[in-house]
Amino acid sequence: MSGLAIEVALVDPRWGEGFSYIEALCRRAALAAFAVAGLVPAAGLELSILLAADTELRRLNREFRGIDKATNVLAFPGEDVGEDASGRRLLGDVALGYETVCREAREGEISASDHFAHLVIHGCLHLAGYDHHEDVDAVRMEAAEVDALARLGRPDPYNSEAAAPAPQMAGPVPRQTVR
Repeated sequence: MSGLAIEVALVDPRWGEGFSYIEALCRRAALAAFAVAGLVPAAGLELSILLAADTELRRLNREFRGIDKATNVLAFPGEDVGEDASGRRLLGDVALGYETVCREAREGEISASDHFAHLVIHGCLHLAGYDHHEDVDAVRMEAAEVDALARLGRPDPYNSEAAAPAPQMAGPVPRQTVR
């Protein structure tokens, strides 16, 4: 996995305040998701993770999915558009909304870092081609999420007394640059 560059954009400073190790957790969760998916990114690939406020996730959700509300995670798969100026090809973007992630963790009575890791994994699995529109696909994706979380020493959000709220994202949206 060393060929994958993971860029974390901390747009909302609360992510850094509430999660002192946020960038490392992003990287570990993304790598666990891709390992479970059997995706071995080649050298020169880049993943971008945007950590923003709900207002930004609402804007992105409205603009790219036509849904005018904040959400916890969005995934924007990369397209075959060639290399950028750095010579890297973008695998995709994952964006997370601070207020929604924290609210869901509080309401689910689970660790915010466990919920955050789950959502990063969820978004990265979408980039790796997983989906949950059909029941059989949802079961497959949930199993992959549980496997990736276990690799991080995190609990199964689907089999605990205080399960995490299910990720809200309905599936990948067309690839766009998240800024």
